[in-house]
Amino acid sequence: MATPATPASGPAPEGPCHAPPVSPVDVHPVDEKLPASRLIPAALQHIAAMYAGVVTPPLIIGQAVGLDAAGTTRLIAAGLLIAGLATLLQTLGAAGFAGNRLPFVNAASSAGIAPMLAIAETSAPGHQLPAIYGAVMVAGVFCLAVGPFFGRLLRFFPPLVTGVVITLIGVTLMPVPVGWAQGGNREAADFGAMKYLALAGFTLVVILLFQRFGKGFVKQIALLLGLFIGTLAAIPFGMADFSALRAAPTAALPAPFAFGAPEFQPAAILSLCIVMLVLMTESSAGMLALGEICERRTDGRTITRGLRTDGIATLLGPVFGGFPTSAFAQNVGVVSLTRVRSRYVVAAAGGALLVLGAFPVLGAVVSTVPMPVLGGAGIVLFGSIAVSGIRTLSEAGLDDSSNIILVAVALGAGIIPLAAPTFYADFPAWAQTVLGSGISAGALVAVTLNLFFHHLGTRSRHPAPALKSS
Repeated sequence: MATPATPASGPAPEGPCHAPPVSPVDVHPVDEKLPASRLIPAALQHIAAMYAGVVTPPLIIGQAVGLDAAGTTRLIAAGLLIAGLATLLQTLGAAGFAGNRLPFVNAASSAGIAPMLAIAETSAPGHQLPAIYGAVMVAGVFCLAVGPFFGRLLRFFPPLVTGVVITLIGVTLMPVPVGWAQGGNREAADFGAMKYLALAGFTLVVILLFQRFGKGFVKQIALLLGLFIGTLAAIPFGMADFSALRAAPTAALPAPFAFGAPEFQPAAILSLCIVMLVLMTESSAGMLALGEICERRTDGRTITRGLRTDGIATLLGPVFGGFPTSAFAQNVGVVSLTRVRSRYVVAAAGGALLVLGAFPVLGAVVSTVPMPVLGGAGIVLFGSIAVSGIRTLSEAGLDDSSNIILVAVALGAGIIPLAAPTFYADFPAWAQTVLGSGISAGALVAVTLNLFFHHLGTRSRHPAPALKSS
């Protein structure tokens, strides 16, 4: 019997020592390591999309508690540093314990601003930041404790609830940029002067023009370009102060508890734990959306590791001056728009934030932007948050009369502190802290009414995605 001929050429036999080389095609886009020529521009787009959002919470809180320019600079540097560390942990992961290993940005969320302002208003001078940081640290512990089971709780936070909360974040924060547009200092004799309003209006027009006529990357950084051009326009009129930039140290790491040891007030803790639930919902939704965009399944374990990163950053952030940390939805949009799905791109952006935080002189650049310029840009920034909430509500089944009533009452409860700041003046201090924040009040009412209409004695009409807990 003739023996079959052996082919003259062909693939080498596979065995323990002859595994076929891994082709670049086999690397998932999320794990792809791009060359510098592609990685750097892509990382810059992420930095441009998130930078204004990262520096907004420390800027607003610093102003509210009466920090001087140097103190605000330290607060901004701490925010950048924590954002960089959290983003690196999220994208690169840590031994399977934390980090979802997706192109996911973590930084201080604007959702916590209003509750923290309420805490500052009800705390004695000198105790404002310590009370805020104590509440933030407990919220971080709460996130770590609840995170592994959060998949089961998502059904209590459907788009109906999260849409109300996100809308209220934008609406209740709108007085902040309006005050900035009027000059920032309500005690000043020229507060609301036409020169301030003109500068704020000019900045807003510049942003709109870049958004209308800009292309690609220029359109993406329209907000930053508006801040830059608005600041330049303020210089000839003596409305720009660069003293903080000259006084800031070139390089310095934030000192632990530089703003005082944390204080733990029950009402403040309750308020921020409520907000943390909303932030966890937002992060979970962002991870699910990013998993779809990146074509990598987001399961319960991925959600849990991602929420652990939120919890770790929220717990440890206050040590150096950070605030509640969560996902940045605008960067999910950048991934969707550019289709660059490599997590190493976002890791590079996180590394850049880390460098910015280690060099306070770079963070001080933000504190040199005149208040009216920030006001013009802030109207766009906070208005876009409200629009995100409205977009979420559009998916919440508002053709149902029960849902309409739920949204109407929850929004009304959230707007009460804005429309009538003294409405809760005769309530106990703990109730003023919780209800005095439109976000906390609206969230409580939305969750309660959602339970009443959709869970008590009936099957939920808005089931959350099924997640497998780790």
